Amino acid sequence: MLAVWHQQFFSAIRHFKTYEAFHPSLMISQSQDGDIIARIAEEQGWRPVRGSSSRDGGKAMKEVIRRLQASRLAGHIVDGPRGPAGVVKAGVVRIAREAGAVVVPFYTTADRAWYFRSWDRFLLPKPFARVTLRFGEMTSFPADADEDSFERQRLELETIMRPHLIC
Repeated sequence: MLAVWHQQFFSAIRHFKTYEAFHPSLMISQSQDGDIIARIAEEQGWRPVRGSSSRDGGKAMKEVIRRLQASRLAGHIVDGPRGPAGVVKAGVVRIAREAGAVVVPFYTTADRAWYFRSWDRFLLPKPFARVTLRFGEMTSFPADADEDSFERQRLELETIMRPHLIC
């Protein structure tokens, strides 16, 4: 499962087409902004699952797990839809554990970009900017681990990913 900060996911949208053959899923909020992102994701070959930590998250998470087990690829925005920025929410670890999937963090940067005045300083590359995607190491979260290890696993992923957040 690919994991990314909310701040950086849109910068990779063009690259999403690369994974179209895998029929990957991506959980997207049910907001109006989410409607736009869902349409773009669909055009790139991704299968949006509508829901988030703040609305219909449990149902959406079960659907992502089911699809991830079938297709072996999904994406997850680890601090979305409303943050706080740089804090990995529990969903990504729960999905990975239940689906038996590894998590691969990915990060984007742009040589020229606008940064929104939003909770996460959302990154939007300027026209003709060079966008770089980097993938981190695969991390697994065993499903048989006890509940105390769950928080440790969440913090481990946050520690791995946080240095790549653009402040």
